Amino acid sequence: MTITVVGSTMMDIVFRTEHYPQRGDTVFGQEIRYSPGGKGANQATACAKLGAETYFIGCVGDDSFGQTLFSNLQSNHVNVEHMQTVSDARTGIAQVTVDSSAENTILVVKGANDSLTIEDIQACEDTIRKSRILLVQMEIREEVTRQAMIIARKHGITVVLDPAPADGIRTASLRYADIIVPNQQEAKVLTHIDVHDVPSAIEAAIYLHEHYGIAKSIIKLGGQGSLVYQDGECEHIHVVSVRAVDTVGAGDSYAGALAFALAEGKSLTNAAKFASIVSALKVTKHGAQDGIPTMKEVKAFCLSRNLTLDI
Repeated sequence: MTITVVGSTMMDIVFRTEHYPQRGDTVFGQEIRYSPGGKGANQATACAKLGAETYFIGCVGDDSFGQTLFSNLQSNHVNVEHMQTVSDARTGIAQVTVDSSAENTILVVKGANDSLTIEDIQACEDTIRKSRILLVQMEIREEVTRQAMIIARKHGITVVLDPAPADGIRTASLRYADIIVPNQQEAKVLTHIDVHDVPSAIEAAIYLHEHYGIAKSIIKLGGQGSLVYQDGECEHIHVVSVRAVDTVGAGDSYAGALAFALAEGKSLTNAAKFASIVSALKVTKHGAQDGIPTMKEVKAFCLSRNLTLDI
């Protein structure tokens, strides 16, 4: 079982504070951490930590951050043979501010992530062809993401699209996705529907099906769980309640866990339930990648909470 992830890799510079500064304000923070991140790399790490053979296609700069991110992926058993190190751009950076409620705001400078080319993707066609799942996001150039999706579609590979961040959403690629996994903000950008509860999530899922032809979607509703939509049928998945300390990377953990479960042959609903457990466990730990649990940790968590684990 192989998963290929195409996407971004960043060094997260994480500031912890009691509350966010308003425009023009100066507030005192509590700590600063440097933590490996980037949506693509986070999702690849999640897949690999859970036990999947995982290939990551992305770019870093020829600098100390790039070396750290490269090594961290390797230490988490992600295959990095298709990663590019470029000399004409710095490694991408994300400035992350986390407040006392564990919520975050993020400012991204993509840097070397924009150096990944269509030709780089084409050179990886054989790896994509041999995969069960292609997992992509929208934190790199859209035409590069789309090329990977086109190749996967050509070979009958299931394409899972996490349309994040909202600022990077471009609709031209949606037609190549088999499954789309937006959060409330991203669903609103795609559908112009204010998604705030299960009924509005159903409305948005129907919109995605009717306007973009996406027959399978999962709309993440934060503390309200998620809405699984398949060809007109819906199921509400309840949230796994935990005390969150860091929500950075929670959505990426969800996407990676979903891809893992689908690659294992699980149904979309069961894969969503598994992803909910993994992302819940992630937010109890610090770090976008460091906080992602292993399968051993997931099993122990489920045992301690009397949760059914169908994987």
